[in-house]
Amino acid sequence: MINGRSPGSVAEALRIQDELRPLVDLVGPGPTAPATAAGLDVAYAESGDRLAAAVTVLDATTLAVVDEAVSVGRPAFAYVPGLFAFRELPALLDALDRLTVRPDLLVCDGHGLAHPRRFGLACHLGVVTGLPSIGVGKTPLVGQWDEPGPRRGASTPLRDGGEVVGRVLRTRDGVKPVFVSVGHRMSLDNAVDRVLALTPRYRLPETTRTADRLCRAALAARPR
Repeated sequence: MINGRSPGSVAEALRIQDELRPLVDLVGPGPTAPATAAGLDVAYAESGDRLAAAVTVLDATTLAVVDEAVSVGRPAFAYVPGLFAFRELPALLDALDRLTVRPDLLVCDGHGLAHPRRFGLACHLGVVTGLPSIGVGKTPLVGQWDEPGPRRGASTPLRDGGEVVGRVLRTRDGVKPVFVSVGHRMSLDNAVDRVLALTPRYRLPETTRTADRLCRAALAARPR
């Protein structure tokens, strides 16, 4: 997707990724004390032909929701490994456009650099919007890692092909870790710090939890 246009073929999607990948800023350092952080998540109907994309903007200090938006539609692209972002980007960008508060940071339910083509959803959204972004995945797409220590805040590098592409982070004592990677305009250390700040009680960031509830509610409220 460039300027809101979805690709018409796999070849075009690959070309778009190749054009946008060099624009990713993997250094940052990004905001260390953002006023707001946005969660982005997408839920699919059981049939798979409808989706709801949600964005919730949280006060980064209190974690209260200060703005939210949702877009319900259809997947914009076929399911192709490595190109999954193209299915969700139009709806997510539409939801972002509906916000009245511009977030300081995007927190995606997915991956950024920790992607087979080094250009996951968090990278794509960051480049297209220009906003700092990070990916927080529940499961990995790529890489090898050592299990982090059992205490909250413990982490180990996520490596793929000899390259560090993310961090395996324990957000709660004794609970499965999450997989953090840079999307755009953020350093990996800062991304990890921001994820810890957004996970005071649960495994997943509050940004992800609130966006997940919103997109599921939107699908339930708009039956076929």
